[in-house]
Amino acid sequence: MTVEEYLYYIILPILAISVLLVFCRFVIGPKIADRVVALDLLITIGITIISIYSIVYDQSTFLDIAMILGLIAFLSTVAFSYYLEKRNKSKLDEEKRKHNND
Repeated sequence: MTVEEYLYYIILPILAISVLLVFCRFVIGPKIADRVVALDLLITIGITIISIYSIVYDQSTFLDIAMILGLIAFLSTVAFSYYLEKRNKSKLDEEKRKHNND
């Protein structure tokens, strides 16, 4: 069995199963932080699938797409983290103001 066959017949089905499991976490996730992490993991699995197809079909342009997708995933995770931090900080400030007014 060559490396390409190994990647195609063994690794891709495992990645497909992991996509289903992570998507369930994305839908069920009780908090927005769980959903952000699940979305980041989905994008990472997508990058892995794109990279495997790049190796199997010998197309280096797919790797460029995977790199751009990785950059977008990183920036979106940073943006969500910034949003969550600001949201939590504003809630704490509001609770402090309520407590001081009482």
